[in-house]
Amino acid sequence: MKTVTIYTTSNCTYCMAAKSLLKAKGVSFDEIALDGDRVAASALVERTGRRTVPQIFIGATHVGGFDDLKALDVAGHLDALLQRLVHNG
Repeated sequence: MKTVTIYTTSNCTYCMAAKSLLKAKGVSFDEIALDGDRVAASALVERTGRRTVPQIFIGATHVGGFDDLKALDVAGHLDALLQRLVHNG
């Protein structure tokens, strides 16, 4: 089943903003907290090539960070991407 996954750290305001936006859309997500977890942090780099958080996946699609998520929403593409997840999940 496809899900939304977000890599975060506890003190990241962009992570909090991304989670708030997803919650406002009624989206549940799997959160992978990287605080002190070197294995998870390494897995993030392997998966994305990036070390920054948040990193957001909608299904298999790597959205990127909060700015990318917000840009998708402003452009009207986030809802469509989420709907495909629901219908194809």
